[in-house]
Amino acid sequence: MGSYHPHDLPMPVTTAGREGLEALLRTPRRSVVALDFDGTLADIVPDPDQARAHPGAVPALAALAPEVGSIAVVTGRPAGVAVRYGGFAGVPGLEHLVVLGHYGAERWDAVSGIVHAPAEHPGVASVRAELPGFLDAIGAWRGTWIEEKGQALAVHTRRAADPEAAFAALREPLAGLAARHGLMVEPGRAVLELRPPGMDKGVALTEYLAEVGAEAVLYAGDDLGDLAAYSAVEKLRAGGMPGVLLCSGSAEVPELAARADLTLSGPSQVVAFLSALAAALAPS
Repeated sequence: MGSYHPHDLPMPVTTAGREGLEALLRTPRRSVVALDFDGTLADIVPDPDQARAHPGAVPALAALAPEVGSIAVVTGRPAGVAVRYGGFAGVPGLEHLVVLGHYGAERWDAVSGIVHAPAEHPGVASVRAELPGFLDAIGAWRGTWIEEKGQALAVHTRRAADPEAAFAALREPLAGLAARHGLMVEPGRAVLELRPPGMDKGVALTEYLAEVGAEAVLYAGDDLGDLAAYSAVEKLRAGGMPGVLLCSGSAEVPELAARADLTLSGPSQVVAFLSALAAALAPS
């Protein structure tokens, strides 16, 4: 599954991170473990529709869930898509898993198996109609493609001859298009997502922690969209709630790694960490 012995739990390199992990180990039933999906529980792949959770992710989460207060997956994907691609439904041990999709605008609870989602923002429908012609008109169609996300639309550049150059060239034009329709642009790893404003992973995480009365939190992510969650945990730590920040990989998003308490090389090591955490918390 990973490179760690079950009881060889790696420690964060920062004081705040060590205090956060120690608090989680001391009071696990009052702690929340929150994780991004793509790049954290699932490897990044050229076609997002082919992404699936790491083979060890569900077993690790199922082992950990009974030992902690709550586990939440916080993702930019639609909640139902994350549940399907993660294989989270109907898993013993994950009866109380929560998936906060579309940066928290949608929610799936394993207890009910139902996705709760808001009505579609009118700007999304307008952009959906305009985006193909818009990309063609600015000469950006070649090498880019549009992902339909229901409550949002994403333009991927990973297949372009120069993904980084295509990403940089599209960022300002897409920001203008989004603004005209009351949307915002969320940058990611070779992807620009046009979505409604007002919700991000930081807001979603903060509201969920308050809902469940958490006293400590661990958050793991890999992308620019996770910076809001990082900021939320840092704010909570400043207010007295212990927390630990994990970064899954660092090559593409050094901004995240620079603020993390512990950097892991990718989903395989995240899964190994979760397994080691479950083993450390399990009754002896």
